[in-house]
Amino acid sequence: MAKVLVVTSGKGGVGKTTSTAALGAALAKMGQRVVVVDFDVGLRNLDLVMGAERRVVYDLIDVVQGNANLSQALIRDKRVDTLSLLPASQTRDKDHLSPEGVERVINELRAMFDWIVCDSPAGIERGATLAMRHADIAVVVTNPEVSSVRDSDRIIGLLDSKTKKAEEGVQVEKHLLLTRYDPIRAERGDMLKVEDVLEILSLPLLGIIPESQEVLRASNIGTPVTLSNATSAPARAYSEAARRLCGERLPIALTGEAKGFFSKFFARRAA
Repeated sequence: MAKVLVVTSGKGGVGKTTSTAALGAALAKMGQRVVVVDFDVGLRNLDLVMGAERRVVYDLIDVVQGNANLSQALIRDKRVDTLSLLPASQTRDKDHLSPEGVERVINELRAMFDWIVCDSPAGIERGATLAMRHADIAVVVTNPEVSSVRDSDRIIGLLDSKTKKAEEGVQVEKHLLLTRYDPIRAERGDMLKVEDVLEILSLPLLGIIPESQEVLRASNIGTPVTLSNATSAPARAYSEAARRLCGERLPIALTGEAKGFFSKFFARRAA
């Protein structure tokens, strides 16, 4: 049965769209049928990161409102044939999304894919709550800074109260993805350490994405980092995070960390 995964955060600029593309591509490379869905209506950046901006004809709003069907709006990736994109609208706002329309689209996608990865807008407004509404799994993306972690704590509260699973008395499976982490700066006290973030948010750790120019380069050329340079540190971290989402038990390590620093996080699972 298809799994709906929402990639979310309370603060903008933490790497949600980059993470959505990277995780989606990594899952697709594993043979999973994956669609990444852009819920950030009005901004529409996921198509840029996926390198598909010139191929957008119809979008999520068109499908929700019945002006196009999924076969018209879905864009199949040219690099991985099990990966597709459902883009957002750049000219309309989130008020054009209806709960009923979103539910219908998600149900149709469930019949077509193994993973539905939803790129949520930042914050707690309508677009974010609709993006997480049907989630089975949530990846909460945060940077190792106080404001980002505090806003992520608010998002965790919404996941526990505003989702369909929450209304049914079941918790959404939640995981933490720590992005833009620099162990040297953390040791200097310029950013929070991993254990500090885990203590505050109390979520299982899905992965640690190191600060790297490779992420920016991949975004600028319109390719998920897990496809642009699979051997780079961030690509390896995202690929391992995707494997944890599929239930694999993998140690969490980070290039540049002292040996054994993350040994206590060994075998934290995504399921």
